[in-house]
Amino acid sequence: MGTASCPDNRAGINNPAYKEVLILDSNPASRTALNSGLQQLGYRARQFTNVDRALTEFRRARPDTVITDDCQLAHQIREIDPGQFVPVVFLTSMHNEDALDSCLSSCMDAGIDGFLHRPIDMLSLRATLIAIDRIRSLQARFSSLYRRMKKDEETAESVFSGAVLAPNVAMHQIRTLLNSADVFSGDVLLSAYTPAGDLNVILGDFTGHGLAAAIGALPASEVFRAMTNKGFSPQQILAGINRKLHRLLPTSMFFAVQFVSVSNSLKHVTVCNCGMPDVLLVDGKRNAIKHRFLSRCLPLSILPDIDFQEATEHFVIKPGDQILLMSDGVLEARNPDQDYFGQSRLDRALRETADPTRLLDGISESLARFRQDAPQDDDISLALIPCIPSVFNRHPERDRSLDSDPDPTLTEHLAVQDTTEFSLTLSGSRLRESDPIPLIISHLQEIAGLGRQRRVLYTVLTELYVNALDHGVLGLSSEKKQDAGGFAGYLKEREKRLLALKDGFIKLRIFTRPRPGGGSVEVSVEDSGDGFNFQEWDHVSHKLDKNILSGRGIHLVRELCESVSYLAPGNQVKAVFSWTD
Repeated sequence: MGTASCPDNRAGINNPAYKEVLILDSNPASRTALNSGLQQLGYRARQFTNVDRALTEFRRARPDTVITDDCQLAHQIREIDPGQFVPVVFLTSMHNEDALDSCLSSCMDAGIDGFLHRPIDMLSLRATLIAIDRIRSLQARFSSLYRRMKKDEETAESVFSGAVLAPNVAMHQIRTLLNSADVFSGDVLLSAYTPAGDLNVILGDFTGHGLAAAIGALPASEVFRAMTNKGFSPQQILAGINRKLHRLLPTSMFFAVQFVSVSNSLKHVTVCNCGMPDVLLVDGKRNAIKHRFLSRCLPLSILPDIDFQEATEHFVIKPGDQILLMSDGVLEARNPDQDYFGQSRLDRALRETADPTRLLDGISESLARFRQDAPQDDDISLALIPCIPSVFNRHPERDRSLDSDPDPTLTEHLAVQDTTEFSLTLSGSRLRESDPIPLIISHLQEIAGLGRQRRVLYTVLTELYVNALDHGVLGLSSEKKQDAGGFAGYLKEREKRLLALKDGFIKLRIFTRPRPGGGSVEVSVEDSGDGFNFQEWDHVSHKLDKNILSGRGIHLVRELCESVSYLAPGNQVKAVFSWTD
């Protein structure tokens, strides 16, 4: 029967990379034995019996390893240079299990890395030094990886801030509480203005937290801003983000979302909640909850296609109202007793905050009192959108891409006779599922170089198309929008009829013509409705109260366009929009 043998490490340890050893040992015999054994193994040792002198020598010479019978020396050495790893080995003569267990526990707390028993024997000394070298190697590897990770995090933080956070708008008005559980947050807040001037806001929560969770914010923010800038509806934007993330993210990751779109008229809000806590519409005077927007849809990225139409709610708002968005980290925050903060405590914090301007502060303070010093398990995010006019004031931050100067290469070679004409017809369920205006605007931008006129033309086309859809195809009456109460009923009836829509059509015809120093776009919109008595409406329209919620869109179109005219029987309108660069 053969015998197993261990590899001989004598050659390696006789030429150690880390040669300097400091010995602090009050026992003369073990001190002599240590010094002799270390010399045989290729080390250089300096011996001390006094702690202060040993510390002085450590500061001066910075030895590679320390062997001591005073475990508190390890703690003092760690304080001298916390960033430098110096292994400390503890010498002990104890053999009683209880005493040894107590000693080992206190030594480990002090930072001891290894142990040697007196009397010293060469086998134990060699084994301990080999183990210490392995620890040192692992520590060096760990430090290298940690430095690289921190550098990567700094780079990623710069990219994340520039690509995801910096383009946000209205952040002087939107109040936020964003506490991440890691360097990177899995929660993401995005905001952008539509061409019509509405404010779109997303508060989303990716699975988990840290850098892995934050990676998904880059493609999500790219799609959100691109589609918002082109004027797509909330449902279309969410569908675009969902398709992108479903292609890119692993199956274990998903993106829960609260999408809020506030109209620039401060008359209504559109909300789609996909797997997140309730979005709260709060009365601006009493901090009372006016409406809860519940989750009606799966989080994004789980399925390749999701119908967001039925998950979207429209609700009437008043100037001064506030909209509260939150991630699940708020409700699932725990205190030292492992209790959850929960919805009831959040609602109570709302009721107990008398000053509407301190609503977010009240919630934050209540949450802090509840959590005390309990560790944070998940990202905590709150966003409060005030429904006030200053949210929509033009700022330098506001979507420069929509107001950019026209590209001269698009028009400089066009003559007056170089016209373009195209048409688009939507019918049946396509009217419910599609919004053609962003596509038309994008096409016109390519062929006509709209430049700063893009936003204005978007408003004109949107008003004409929505009028054709609402009053022509769906047969909704403007009289229902005379006040806020009627407008709420109008929105509900509109949603109901859209969901039931199976026939009808809208035909759009676009004719563009270059002009010296500018151009013109003639728009024709025809619907399948019965039309209306446009002569009579034209006669009385100038008497309409500007504060009512109906009839204002076509007045705006007339102010923006060179001409607006209806064709009998009132189901077709033509508008000419002209501009100069």
